[in-house]
Amino acid sequence: MLKTRILTALVLLPLMLAALFVFPAPLWAAFSWLIVGVALWEFSRMAGLTGLTQWGYLAASSALAALAWQQGWTLPPVAQLGVLAFWLVLAPLWLAKRWHLTHQPAAMALGWGMLFPCWFAFIELRPTPADAYALLAVMGLVWVADVAAYFAGRAFGKKKLAPAISPGKSWAGVYGALLAVVAYAVLVTQLGWVNVSLPLWVLVPLALALTMVSVEGDLLESWFKRSAGVKDSSALLPGHGGVYDRIDSLIAVLAVTNALLALSRTFI
Repeated sequence: MLKTRILTALVLLPLMLAALFVFPAPLWAAFSWLIVGVALWEFSRMAGLTGLTQWGYLAASSALAALAWQQGWTLPPVAQLGVLAFWLVLAPLWLAKRWHLTHQPAAMALGWGMLFPCWFAFIELRPTPADAYALLAVMGLVWVADVAAYFAGRAFGKKKLAPAISPGKSWAGVYGALLAVVAYAVLVTQLGWVNVSLPLWVLVPLALALTMVSVEGDLLESWFKRSAGVKDSSALLPGHGGVYDRIDSLIAVLAVTNALLALSRTFI
């Protein structure tokens, strides 16, 4: 399984980097919607949407994304506050209460509430190829945390993080991710990838907070899968499961990062 995961990653990573640094803004918007749209399809399956309801939902979502791009829409401050409220308040409560996706209209709204802010973040954090390093830095944080958590968990993972939601995750994995992200935050700051006027003593705690948001996004998708009785969101990516399986943490971290940046520009 590990070999298959690595081989798939060796194909996907160069494709992602090429798109990130080469695609013009319209093509990047379409490419990022392809990623988000597939994840939304996988979410709709876990939410129990089928037939015309599912495909109508996905078609409406794609049409809305196309309209948003054409009109140059961005999320208003109240929506960005809603993004923060969801990931910092409602999502932890969802995990604590272990709610199920039983009401289709609510599930569809939830899908939009999670996936559209992620798509807007893909676009707004990378308006041109020249700005790709900022988005890469955020995605890199998630990748570093994910890899560190995997190996730290395999080596030291005895105390489980949330056994009723995701039995394979451990506190050792969380600690490994946090330590790796500290080193990563220092590195990207020295490389100049992060163009924010924050001292390191502020940036590092922020990176640690985003790491916990990353863990939360991972756990939330794990609960969706467990509720739906499936192992993976789909079987599109050999060794990885589905697209949602690969971007579950990114969905949360990109949305929160973009919301914080947008609100800081609005109110500070």
